[in-house]
Amino acid sequence: MALPTLQSLGDCADYSKVVEPFLPQLYELPSHVLSTLTDGGSLLDLYTNTNPLVSGFAFSIFLGGIFWIASEVNRNYSQVDRFWSLLPAFYNAHFCIWAHLNSLPSQRVDLILLWSVVWSARLTFNYWRKGGYEIGSEDYRWEIIRNNCHPAIFFIFNATFISFIQSILLYLLAAPTYIVLLASNIEPKVGMADLLFLTAELGLVLSEWFSDQQQWDYQTAKKKYQKTARLPQGCTYTQEELDRGFVTSGMWAYCRHPNFTAEQTIWFLLYQWSCYAGNVLYSWAGFGPLFLVMLFQGSTWLTELLTAGKYPEYRAYQSQVGILLPSLRPYKAPLITPKIIRTSDLNKREGAKQK
Repeated sequence: MALPTLQSLGDCADYSKVVEPFLPQLYELPSHVLSTLTDGGSLLDLYTNTNPLVSGFAFSIFLGGIFWIASEVNRNYSQVDRFWSLLPAFYNAHFCIWAHLNSLPSQRVDLILLWSVVWSARLTFNYWRKGGYEIGSEDYRWEIIRNNCHPAIFFIFNATFISFIQSILLYLLAAPTYIVLLASNIEPKVGMADLLFLTAELGLVLSEWFSDQQQWDYQTAKKKYQKTARLPQGCTYTQEELDRGFVTSGMWAYCRHPNFTAEQTIWFLLYQWSCYAGNVLYSWAGFGPLFLVMLFQGSTWLTELLTAGKYPEYRAYQSQVGILLPSLRPYKAPLITPKIIRTSDLNKREGAKQK
């Protein structure tokens, strides 16, 4: 039995009915895979006859081991980062494919796969253009943490949080799709609410595109300015804005991390979609989005700490603009700003020394 027999929509979100009965499959799955490989059996049959929540979770644990080994061998701890934009969409595809292979109603799950593929493509492109897939590329925050704790502690940190817990988190983000899959067996048709959820998800992905593009345009202009000590041709930023060191225009004038806000909302909204499908106010599927929010709290705190220490005006920016929730008024630079040595001035001084 791969799926539970359910009588109502509320049963679809009941942990004791849709998760707990299938936990034995998780413990037995490794031996079943091994016996299937050695006996020449069909892996496809094993896949379709295993509960999709269980098989997806088992795969996330397996990937955690791969990430851990790869990170220790290469001494590079951004292994999970390279798959961050891919795995949630992969797991949604897993639920969708499983439903199709078992000839189950899948229209509502197809909608989830649609927006998650768009989300994945956008985020993967953004990560690629920032050099995330270049050999040796690593998130600077891992280096900071590694340099500020004992090697043994960081080894444990990598073996638990970085490799395994993050891998499982990426799966849990897609876990609400399992509830939608179950609910589709009772209410298979796509409703107006499903279309509204889809529209909202795509709108949030679009907002991420705008915020990340505004950040990219600013950082690109700043790097050219720092290199030449001149405003780049066609640059829409003033010298004062580039000397500030961080973007404060567009969406960033109202929120310090608009992309972070959208990212957390995307997965919380999928959870709400599952609550609607299961006709409940809350369920166990909320652990993934909740853990994501907790992860962003720590990550954002570290980012804010480093940025405030690097740019003098950032504290004024913090006092005016919300960190995740948008402010009603845009950022306005203080009339008296801390003394800043401009990049152009540094280049001029260096040139004078050489002469």
